Amino acid sequence: MAKLGLKKLLVTLASISGIGKPCVAHVLVVIFLEYFAWGLLTMPMIATLKETFPDHTFLMNGLVMGVKGILSFLSAPLIGALSDIYGRKLLLLMTVTFTCLPIPMMTIDNWWFFAISAISGILGVSFSVVFAYVADVTTKEERTKSYGLVSATFAASLVIAPAMGNLIMELYGINTVVLIATLVSTSNVIFVLLAVPESLPRKVRSSGLSWKQADPFLALLRVCSDPNILLLCIVVFTFLLPEAGEYSSVPAYLKLSMGFGFVELSMLVAFMAILSISANVSLGSIVKIIGAKKSILLGLFLELLQLILYAVGDEKWQMWLAGNVAALSSITFPAVSAYVSLYSDGESQGAVQGMITGMSGLCNGLGPAVFGIVFYLSDMDLNEDRLLNRSVNEDRTAAGPFMFGAISVFIGILLASYIPDEKTARGSKEEFSALKYIIEMDEEVPTS
Repeated sequence: MAKLGLKKLLVTLASISGIGKPCVAHVLVVIFLEYFAWGLLTMPMIATLKETFPDHTFLMNGLVMGVKGILSFLSAPLIGALSDIYGRKLLLLMTVTFTCLPIPMMTIDNWWFFAISAISGILGVSFSVVFAYVADVTTKEERTKSYGLVSATFAASLVIAPAMGNLIMELYGINTVVLIATLVSTSNVIFVLLAVPESLPRKVRSSGLSWKQADPFLALLRVCSDPNILLLCIVVFTFLLPEAGEYSSVPAYLKLSMGFGFVELSMLVAFMAILSISANVSLGSIVKIIGAKKSILLGLFLELLQLILYAVGDEKWQMWLAGNVAALSSITFPAVSAYVSLYSDGESQGAVQGMITGMSGLCNGLGPAVFGIVFYLSDMDLNEDRLLNRSVNEDRTAAGPFMFGAISVFIGILLASYIPDEKTARGSKEEFSALKYIIEMDEEVPTS
């Protein structure tokens, strides 16, 4: 009876029509509110990390983010497949709810906050449903631009949120920041419930769930169908692994080891977000001028430079320079998507993009965990006593983690140089016969 009642409740929630026709703007609002709420907690989370894990801050930060990322990678295909069956609205409501669920726990218990943050990765994968929603409401020609808008909205949510969260924390305390973040996330859930219309008509929904749809490794296994795409996926792994790792650890590293204050750190995050938005908006012109392959190499060189700066720098101006270069290097992954759109034909592009996305999800899980472990092995888990008693001349750089990342990106640059130019390879449609066969076999089962 309880199961039937829950099912009836879910069907009722999904049947709320929303406002207007489904469009990309609906999910842009969802993404902005979701990450604005978490952006408010950027500085409070660093303070909470230091308080909860004073001796192993970087290690525990990496493990928490790593567990969350790996669980998200494993569950994302399943969530997408369920949205094919029950509709985007219901699954979007669930994922947004679980993404925001840990926020109020920060004022209740720090351990529970981090535990629920890690576990929330199972259902807190709203991007999986957002991209499916965008695919429902756009044409193939519009899709890449719309995905870019989603990414730009994510960056835009971080322009003022960290600084605002820090200001509120200094004036009124952490609990007030958590309360405001909770209200923002709650308003997001209400927006999904009342304003977001369903984008997937019932007549085109899947009638059942197959393991093929829910298998997170299937897309990765498909890379063997084409040697050039296999090489491209390896390149993606070499630069996204350290990128995910540094993004999860750099704010805490700058605050705890490099002496950045919360205000200065907030300013750096905001400036990086603005630069990242500008770089990604300009990507189309960059690709048009130098080509997609050279755009990938440009992004890789920029990422290599910023990792080296983080590794050897011991002054704040060097950290600012590294952060700015990191923002500019954010063009690498969109450049890979642009290369794929030029290299592959229409029939195989969806499968190839799925491979790249699957590799991204895997790195988002492994990167923070790897960096957390390397920080720990490099003796960088500095507690407050060591920070206060450390001599002026004592080395405070994190050469280990960031040089590890730099070596990984350097390998990526070497491999990327062997990727065929998109103009040369564009006509080689025979290379995608295996991919096309896989797609034809999958066509009977709708996927996200």
